[in-house]
Amino acid sequence: MTRLAGKTALITGAARGIGFEFAKAYVAEGARVAIADINIERARESAAEIGDAAVAIEMDITAQESIDAGVAATIDALGGVDILINNAALFTAAPIIEITREDYARVFDINVAGTLFTLQAVARHMIARGKGGKIINMASQAGRRGEALVAVYCATKAAVISLTQSAGLDLIKHGINVNAIAPGVVDGEHWDGVDAFFAKYENKPLGQKKKEVGESVPYGRMGKPSDLTGMAIFLASDEADYIVAQTYNVDGGQWMS
Repeated sequence: MTRLAGKTALITGAARGIGFEFAKAYVAEGARVAIADINIERARESAAEIGDAAVAIEMDITAQESIDAGVAATIDALGGVDILINNAALFTAAPIIEITREDYARVFDINVAGTLFTLQAVARHMIARGKGGKIINMASQAGRRGEALVAVYCATKAAVISLTQSAGLDLIKHGINVNAIAPGVVDGEHWDGVDAFFAKYENKPLGQKKKEVGESVPYGRMGKPSDLTGMAIFLASDEADYIVAQTYNVDGGQWMS
């Protein structure tokens, strides 16, 4: 299928994991993609693995000059940006009484400010270009409710859901659809870090939390990055033109809203 034929996409945090899976799926649907990541060497390796339809872009979403330069480089390489996926994010966990201002600021800077100001930079380009576009933010089931050890991360993802609503309502007059995806627990190398947090604070052996959360999913297993690509393709396609400011759960039945 080629539902994204002729489209160009910028995907942040795309050198690995979910973002890389999105990039591969978009190219399979006919798009050209910019793999934006703070780790430019890994981004280049990932782009090379995909082929000529992918380019690597260095971007640190905590620095405005890097966001602006990355968006400009994407426009130069691909001729414009039709689709943005705000995928770059950072997980953290700690009991409430152990949260530090430094960790709070770092995670909000990436997950919320990074999402907002990358969205803003791309939206400005889309408005000036006059062709509309699609912006997809990565939220989480963690943004739907709090968790005892995950206060800061949950709060950032709740902010992403709210930001998606506000940006969606503001930008649709320019033909820019802003929506979000809320995954549940998705397996991958990042889960080694998540599992380590819970091993520390819940006194569990490594691997135990991952086993427990996988078994708790109504579908019967943890998600895979490929489970999310269908929604990412749909929200970027013309089929989603009338969808505005929504957050879709793709989580194997973990949250109903």
